[in-house]
Order: sequence, then structure tokens, then C-alpha cells
Amino acid sequence: MPKVLIVGAGQSGLQLALSLVAKDYDVTVMTARTPDEIREGRVMSTQCMFGDALAIERGRELNFWEDDAVRVEGLGVSIAGPDSSRVMDWVGMLDEYGQSVDQRVKMAGWLELFEKRGGKVVLHGVTTADLDRLTPLYDLVVVAAGKGELVQLFDRNPALSPFERPQRALSLAYVHGVDRRPEHPDFSAVRFNIIPGVGELFVIPAYTLSGNCEILFFEGVPGGPLDCWSDRPGPQEHLERMLGLIREYLPWEYERAKNATLTDPLATLTGGYTPMVRNPVGTLPSGGRVLGMADVVVANDPITGQGSNNAAKCAETYYRSIVEHGDAPFDAAWMESTFHTYWDYAQHVTDWTNALLGPPPEHVLKILGTAQENDVVARRFANGFSDPSDFRHWFMDPAKTDRYLAGV
Repeated sequence: MPKVLIVGAGQSGLQLALSLVAKDYDVTVMTARTPDEIREGRVMSTQCMFGDALAIERGRELNFWEDDAVRVEGLGVSIAGPDSSRVMDWVGMLDEYGQSVDQRVKMAGWLELFEKRGGKVVLHGVTTADLDRLTPLYDLVVVAAGKGELVQLFDRNPALSPFERPQRALSLAYVHGVDRRPEHPDFSAVRFNIIPGVGELFVIPAYTLSGNCEILFFEGVPGGPLDCWSDRPGPQEHLERMLGLIREYLPWEYERAKNATLTDPLATLTGGYTPMVRNPVGTLPSGGRVLGMADVVVANDPITGQGSNNAAKCAETYYRSIVEHGDAPFDAAWMESTFHTYWDYAQHVTDWTNALLGPPPEHVLKILGTAQENDVVARRFANGFSDPSDFRHWFMDPAKTDRYLAGV
């Protein structure tokens, strides 16, 4: 069987590695941290995986936290007025529930499982020079580490990358002690709060090291009042600052969250990155070729919550392409073809995500307003988070929006 090296132990890299090991491939994963170091480290992300992505995990028998994690059964939208009143509020029900599992829990567990199932783990940070020496030893090398030096192997695709700087300042906290939501106390939902011209607050039901919790996640327009994290405050000050901003801009969320406490001392994170699409094939100094995957080559802003969903779908696409290829050489042409199979789907995620980073056009405001009165529209919007390719049929184009709304 082909020998495969995967650099990176996140959602995409470990899902691909575990899927290939189950087919008796010789797979090595290189990562800089042990499972215990991952568990004991800082939170790495927000995430909410929706129905289609969760179905992939079930199909690969990787859904170990499904019985423990809170089920996300809807997606709600609220818009704040200039006086911080709530001028719009609705929730759309999901056809299939979603779930959010702290990556410290999932990736540590998956990495242990990978070794238990016969995979090889090499604990080592990887430089370009390291990869240059290692690539001749493997039939295929996949780079799944979305940060660091190796990303520079993959050139930015300017035709598909309209931004040259981060479009949001990001800050988050995992918390306990948030009250049940009074609007729908009988089910949990991701809430998408929009503060026009200022940014967004997402409240995500999740599962972490200490059980179920909520993630408070701000996306701030650069230079605005939510872009206030350059001093990197300590964990408690970080939470207090977040709660102060919630109280000022989104008082209905503050009422639920005012007694929140951090789930652990490393449960806060700040940052930002430039949304970008990169060419999928990296060339090493020796001429060796490596394949980039997931957010190495398609990095979207998290405003649409698609990072882990894209990673799962990319890993599944790559897995199928590898298995179908058999023992044939994994050359640059195969790498390009494999990526473009994934891009046939991911392009719609990127287009939709980039569109949401700007001020909403009139036809989008019309959709959001109609969803408040029409459950069919609200439900279709909510379920688009599971399959964003649907948005091209009714959300992205004003004429298609008008036709759709006239029909419902």
C-alpha cells in the first residue's frame, strides 16, 4: 500500500489519517504536540459542525462525543439597532442537528486513536528543510497545518483572493454559567448577532474539557470598538471586556451571560487572519511536490462557521481520491485534480463567506426580514450552514432572491 505522510493533526489531517489507516494504508502523522499537551493547552478555535459534516464523521466511526455534546437544533439571527435595541430576531430549525466539540478534546482523542489503530506519530515541528528531506521517503505528502512556515509553500491565488488583510478582529471565550435562552428554552441554537458597522457576536453551544458550555465569539470590524485586543489581556480581563461589550451592544445576550465564568484558565483566544485561496501544490527546493488541504489552501473567515465543516469535507474528498487512485503515482496532475474536486464545492463556501464580510446588500436584508415572518425562509437559511452550495440558488443573486421570495 502507498506510504502517506500527513503534516498536521487537526480536523482534516487526523480525519484523513484515520480514514486511510482503516484501509490499511501506511500513514505517518507529524505534529508538534502530544495528546496531553493538546488537552492542557489553550483553546484553538471555535467550531460548529453541521449535519453533512457530522455524517462524514459517523461514516468513519469517529463520532465519539456525539452522545455527550449538546445538540444544536437551530440557528438564530438577531440585529441590533443604533440604540442597542433588538430590531430583528428569529430562529430557523435545522433538519439535522449540529454539534461543537472543543478541538482540544477531539484532536487529543483522535491522535491517541490513530496510534492505537496502527498509525505512526512523529512528535516534531516541521520546517521546509525537514519536509524536503522527508518527501522522497513517501508516495504522498499532505500538508494539513494551516499556520507556520509550510503554508508559504503554497502561492496565493490572486484571482480567488480579494482580500489582502484580515477582515475581522477575532476574540472568543469558552464559558459556563450562561442561562438558558428565554426565546427557546426547550432547544439549543447557534445565535448570530449582527451589530451593523461594528461586527458580530456568535453564541455557540459546545462541549469542552469540563462538559457542555457556550462559546462567546466576537468578530470585530477592523478599527471599530470590537477591535480592542492588541494588548492581549489575561483570561479574566478578556472575559470581563467581552461581557462589557456585550452589555453595551447586545443587552439581550448580556442578560444570559452576565454570570459567565471561564471553563478553564486557557479558554480565551484572540487573533485574525487574511481570507485566502492558495494554489494546492507546493514545490520544495529539491523539486518534490506536496499537496495542501483544508485551510492551508482555502482559508475563509470564520463568520460563516465553516472551518471544521470544510476540513471534514476536504478530508473526505482527498480520502476518496487517494483510494480510487490505487498504486498509481501521486503526481502534480493528480494533486491538482484532487483539489479541484474539493474546490467544486468549496468555491461556494468562499463566495458566501466573502459576501457576508461586507455590508449586507438590499436583497440580503430582504431575506433576513422575510425569515422573521416566514419559517420556510428561516429554515432554508439555517440549513445552508450545512450545505452552503445551496446559497448560490437563492441568496447570492438579487434576481434569484426575488424569484425565490415571490414563490414562498
